[in-house]
Amino acid sequence: MYTYTWKKYLPVIRILLKRSVNESQQLSLNRTDFEKTNKIRKPVCSFSIEVIGGRLHAANQSAPAKNLLEVLMQDEVTRSLLRQNNYSISLNSDFQLSIKNNTPPVEPTAESGEEQGNENKAGDEDEVEQPVADSETK
Repeated sequence: MYTYTWKKYLPVIRILLKRSVNESQQLSLNRTDFEKTNKIRKPVCSFSIEVIGGRLHAANQSAPAKNLLEVLMQDEVTRSLLRQNNYSISLNSDFQLSIKNNTPPVEPTAESGEEQGNENKAGDEDEVEQPVADSETK
């Protein structure tokens, strides 16, 4: 039902999925796109879904939500993103699409933390030696 509409917005949604790693993303959708498809003057298309590991987890599985997930899973790039991360996707009554990446951050292992600590110490020593060398040349 809304497949054509979601395909229209797919390139932008793909970018927002990538950007959502840093912060939540918002996209204002055009109400008329949804009115044309539904033949109802004021369609109710709001939903809130969670996509975890590429699978839909939601209490509200409305037609717009199902169609959005179908379109996202047909695209190779978005399918890969959805399988690797956890997302909350919602559409409110003002046709604002919100995308939030809920993937927990990866904690560094003990070995990588020690290596980073050693690199920082070496870098600090270089910074200390440099001002001394500058004072000798003046």
